[in-house]
Amino acid sequence: MAKKFNIEINEKWCKGCGLCIAICPKKVLELNEQVKCIAARPDDCIGCRQCDNICPDMAISVKERD
Repeated sequence: MAKKFNIEINEKWCKGCGLCIAICPKKVLELNEQVKCIAARPDDCIGCRQCDNICPDMAISVKERD
């Protein structure tokens, strides 16, 4: 069974730069109407944490689900 991950995004810290969206290999993230990152397809996340690593504002945290 494939592992599942939770993607936590601190909307107050996100400035909508789009780096996380560009780097995500599974296209899990999108910008919402307020130009803030959201996990549009969280079940597609493979847990690579590239979004977490590239975020200049440390607004994203990826954790394995229990």
